[in-house]
Amino acid sequence: MTKKENALKGNDKVIAMLNHIMESELAGVVRYTHYSLMVFGYNRLPIISWLRGQADESLAHAHKAGELITHLGGHPSLAIGPLLETHKHDIGDILRESLDHEGAALQLYRDLLKEVEGVSVMLEEYARTMIYTEELHQGEVNKMLRKPGDVSVFSGH
Repeated sequence: MTKKENALKGNDKVIAMLNHIMESELAGVVRYTHYSLMVFGYNRLPIISWLRGQADESLAHAHKAGELITHLGGHPSLAIGPLLETHKHDIGDILRESLDHEGAALQLYRDLLKEVEGVSVMLEEYARTMIYTEELHQGEVNKMLRKPGDVSVFSGH
């Protein structure tokens, strides 16, 4: 086995994890784009703007994961993560589904951090940065789910 083949074999698990992250983020692009098309009512414009921003950010996250995959000598997946159409388009339902999606993404980044900790500073920093970003997203969605004036963390589904 050549040195390059040996290095790639050592990265197989990390590459698979990064591909899973990329697929999940691409699903986020589709999910947030769909949500933005299904918002109606007086507050539509700021909500669709926020949702489209989330779609753009998910695409940027997919790009980062894909770049790391190729950096490690891997091949980015053409797959997309699971998409669930609940047919619930109330903004509260959309936000609760978003909170679930952000939680799943956060777990993928935490799993990656466990895998690369002490092995690659580059991948550790990437995972930590993404964990920070996903935790901020969760907090933002959580605040959006609260009733006006309610400072308590939203905990119900």
